[in-house]
Amino acid sequence: MDPLPPGRGEDRSATTEPWGGWIRRRRSIGSTDLPPPSRGGTDPPPPGSSNRLPTPRSGGCGSGHGLRRAMSRAADPGDGGAWAAGDNDQEPCSSKFQEETAFRSWPSSRCSTTSTSSASSATVRRTSSSCSSNAFRRFKGEDGRFINTGIADEPRGLLSLYNAAHLLIHDEPELEEAISLARHHLELMRGGGGLKPPLADQINRALGLPLPRAYKRIETLHYMLEYGQEEGHNVDLLDLAKLEFNLLQHVHLKELRNFSQWWKNIYGYVHLSYARDHAVESYLWSYVVFYEKDLVLSRMIFAKIFALLVTMDDTYDDYATIEESRKLNEAIQRWDESAISLLPEYMTKFYNTLLNNFKEFEAQVDVSGQYRVLRIKKEFQKLSAFYLQEAEWSHQNYKPSFKEQVALSTLSSSMPLLCAITTVGQDDVVTREAFELATQHNSAVLACGKILRFMNDIAAFKSGRKNKGDATSTVECYMNEHKVTGEEAIARIDSIIEDEWKTLNEVRCEHPQVLPVVQRVMNLAISVPFFYNKRSDAYTSSKYLHKIVECLFVTPIPI
Repeated sequence: MDPLPPGRGEDRSATTEPWGGWIRRRRSIGSTDLPPPSRGGTDPPPPGSSNRLPTPRSGGCGSGHGLRRAMSRAADPGDGGAWAAGDNDQEPCSSKFQEETAFRSWPSSRCSTTSTSSASSATVRRTSSSCSSNAFRRFKGEDGRFINTGIADEPRGLLSLYNAAHLLIHDEPELEEAISLARHHLELMRGGGGLKPPLADQINRALGLPLPRAYKRIETLHYMLEYGQEEGHNVDLLDLAKLEFNLLQHVHLKELRNFSQWWKNIYGYVHLSYARDHAVESYLWSYVVFYEKDLVLSRMIFAKIFALLVTMDDTYDDYATIEESRKLNEAIQRWDESAISLLPEYMTKFYNTLLNNFKEFEAQVDVSGQYRVLRIKKEFQKLSAFYLQEAEWSHQNYKPSFKEQVALSTLSSSMPLLCAITTVGQDDVVTREAFELATQHNSAVLACGKILRFMNDIAAFKSGRKNKGDATSTVECYMNEHKVTGEEAIARIDSIIEDEWKTLNEVRCEHPQVLPVVQRVMNLAISVPFFYNKRSDAYTSSKYLHKIVECLFVTPIPI
């Protein structure tokens, strides 16, 4: 995980304290200084009871016109004016501040046209439009290679080039060369020690994770600190961004308390001690996908289903026998209370909880959106079948080929289910076309699934973690099939991951008419390096997340 700004949070990497007690001590969740809860923010009842939430209006991603205008102005070195949001933009102020001021900082008047072209290309690509990589050919010499003369004097321009080039799609060798060139020189600059904050910090973060793949809210925290160090920064704009972040932080903290209470009731009711007790991590994953204030319903449904699928995954992987796994899948495919008789005693309460919660989800959405909950239920059933198939392979000691393992484990990554959940609670944003894009096993959904599967498998391989029922991982399959070392297999898989990011960028360019849903799918992809960056599994080993959780939900930004 990238370090957070100084003074934001504290290092608690060695703690084993449960999340609930830690958060309560850091800040009294029930204190009277909190604003009234958002819609649906009341404490949840015990499992099985009704808790209908009003359907919130969509927060959406906005039309994108304000961002497009601001970033188009950013591409003009002579424009020193502040950005202005469009009338239809609905994203929180602090995140728009981070995005727009961050991109505006690329092409300052002190930088060459490298910055300008990088920002212009990034603007077009990020707003889901087609943009040719030919814009970068002007920086090549007669031999077809990028010109190196004077480039070491332009760290800001190189950073712009490096970040913008990561929006590349397939068959863009110019951008691949640009990434290699920029990384080489940025690493030399970093090693030389001549860089100063905040640029040095921005370069360090980008070399670890390029800006287009970084989580927006974490970058907001970084950039608010860094923007305040810039000469001539707008103090009022910065204070408004901090205030908005703090107000939204109150809302999210209240939600986290409610979700934690829901999970406490569930976990105590089902008595499955082998299942991961990760309420905060489940909510955090949902928060990465939906952080906007008005998407409380989407956020809570996502977090609840995520916690339930993790419990199902742990049942297949860690505890159930193959006979019990077959019975569990049979019951889930039937999806009826009469199927409880099929299950062993310890599974009955979990199955009952699963049925009851999906009934609640149907009741919480408008009638016009209930078909989406039904599609999510079908994806949940499919996920159970994929888990069973993996359990069968493990039981039979079957050694799949790399291609077979990737095909199955991409689907068992849960990403097709998670993509479907992104459509819930946004009735005025998600058209039929957008719904189909998010719920079909198309290139975008499968690309997200492969990124999650590969990064999860690499983290597990590096840590030596392997559960009882786990099938052979993609890393192990590649090693066995090609007779290579683990590091060689990981290097090859890393290149496949890069190809999947290109696929996602291509989808964003090809579907501008359904940009809000495409962006939710992109957020799901971004959530993967958020949890699995640096070859570690921060979801399972939550000690890596303490500081991040504190900064996002507990500690206000000083104004």
